[in-house]
Amino acid sequence: MASGQFYSDFYNHTYFHQSIYLGTEFEAGSNALNNQLMNRMVWGGYIDKETKNESAKLLKNFNNLGLILNNKIGSYIKYKDKLDLLISVQNYEILNAGFNKDFYHLAFYGNKMFLGQTINLSHCGVNALRYQELKFGGLFKKVENEAKIGFSLSFIKGEQLLFLKLGKNNTFYQSSDGTEIQIGANFELAMSDTNNRKFWSFNGIGSAADFYFEKPYKSKIGKKSVLIVNANHIGFIFWRKNSIQFSSDSVISFKGYTVDNILDLKDSTLNKISTDSILRSITNARKETFNINLPGNLFLINKIFLDHNMNISWNLGFRYMFNAHFRPYVFQEIEYRRKKLIFLIHAGTGGYYFFNCGAGVSYTSKRFFMRIGSNSLQGFIAPKLPFGQNLYFIIAYKF
Repeated sequence: MASGQFYSDFYNHTYFHQSIYLGTEFEAGSNALNNQLMNRMVWGGYIDKETKNESAKLLKNFNNLGLILNNKIGSYIKYKDKLDLLISVQNYEILNAGFNKDFYHLAFYGNKMFLGQTINLSHCGVNALRYQELKFGGLFKKVENEAKIGFSLSFIKGEQLLFLKLGKNNTFYQSSDGTEIQIGANFELAMSDTNNRKFWSFNGIGSAADFYFEKPYKSKIGKKSVLIVNANHIGFIFWRKNSIQFSSDSVISFKGYTVDNILDLKDSTLNKISTDSILRSITNARKETFNINLPGNLFLINKIFLDHNMNISWNLGFRYMFNAHFRPYVFQEIEYRRKKLIFLIHAGTGGYYFFNCGAGVSYTSKRFFMRIGSNSLQGFIAPKLPFGQNLYFIIAYKF
């Protein structure tokens, strides 16, 4: 594993033990949208027609998109010889989506190009989350002399949510003269309180758990091997009563409102044609509480040390994200330690994009540890292609 990445607090314990640490991790990618378009969506900026057209050429029958930004500060504190306690505070911003060609064209070009046509929007979806996490845990060391077992439980404050899930038979039709819209609707739409969208907003409450296992063993390849299994962010957020849900499983037809006398318009008539009232009148709109599962991580690593001094390792790994339009990700790495420096080369396939290559470097001393790297460098090198982007950085002061 590119050792600072994949959002694992327990894995880093191997490198800096009892300490206080600060880190940030960024991951974005799509198997269709190029990085020029992704960067403007994430960081802001005008998306011109040429940029949209470049990504439109790359579209497949079904496409995915993912973005994760994680900032954290934490500490490992020695409790007993065989137990270190973990506490951390983290901020997460997560976006993942699955979409077809028609969904992309409707979102970026509007409905004018589809006049007189019926388009298919089935099985598309978007899940956008922003939340903060307070984590408490412990890592048991030297279990049966060699193994490590970690567990943590987190309290989560939900800040913002946008969740859209389109089922089968979702269609959109607009008449050639633009006077009628007909939607074959089978969808669920959920949003957190739209009037309360600041960092300190307390729109949801939830919990998550992390599990970690590390076990050295003897293998036929190399001088020593270590098996690592980690499941993190297995949890949910309960969104509070001011959250809004819309749903429908029927055909919706809209031809506008009839006004007999424009000089006799009343406030009550105008209220009927507001955007919000139209949406509420044609869907099962209501304010209520509901649960949303978090995008959870599962990864496995087999770390094979190739020399007697344990300076060179070959890492084989697997990663999967639940609830995230994420394909299974398989990767391998070469890690080389020389004095106070650790060099790493990463290559993998799957996830939000087809192929990844990256590199990282770490510095360690008696009191400090620092790592910077990327699992997806190609996205920065070729912004007009649908490659991923990834950066991670962590610094720790050892007690």
